[in-house]
Amino acid sequence: MRLAGLQYIRPRLFQDERGYFLESYRQPSYLEEGLPLFVQDNLSFSKRNTLRGLHYQTDPGQAKLVTCLLGKILDVVVDLRPDSSTFGEWEAVELDGDSHAQFFIPVGFAHGYCSLTDTTLVQYKVSALYDPKAERSIRWNDPDLKIDWPISDPILSPRDAMSPFFRDVFGEIRQ
Repeated sequence: MRLAGLQYIRPRLFQDERGYFLESYRQPSYLEEGLPLFVQDNLSFSKRNTLRGLHYQTDPGQAKLVTCLLGKILDVVVDLRPDSSTFGEWEAVELDGDSHAQFFIPVGFAHGYCSLTDTTLVQYKVSALYDPKAERSIRWNDPDLKIDWPISDPILSPRDAMSPFFRDVFGEIRQ
């Protein structure tokens, strides 16, 4: 991955004529890889062209382990770490219900995704409990971020449609 701290994880999938078996999370293995303990699971169902994000939590922040269980998404993160050489830059990966690949996102990133299929089911683990007072977002189509979303007219929540721009929260993006 181009942005430090991100990890694309391909879990082992055991398939036969019955279907498949997947160990989606085994705490000791993930801890050995340097991932944090996760304390909450979230599940999100979306229709095609739904865009959720770009969300983040302030102190203590949340690391996330994202898996698409059904369908396909474009998962996008923006580096919000002021001391990072990639502050204000974004990266994206496709996740789908066939590969069950996972995307680890450390604390310090805004996160969002859009549904590329008629239905998607996304599960993500977080390292800190959800706190509505710490919830923040930045605008999905911020012209300074220049995120290359594959949809132009997404289905958005009112909050996501009106989120502040990056520069209004964090200042100018370093070039």
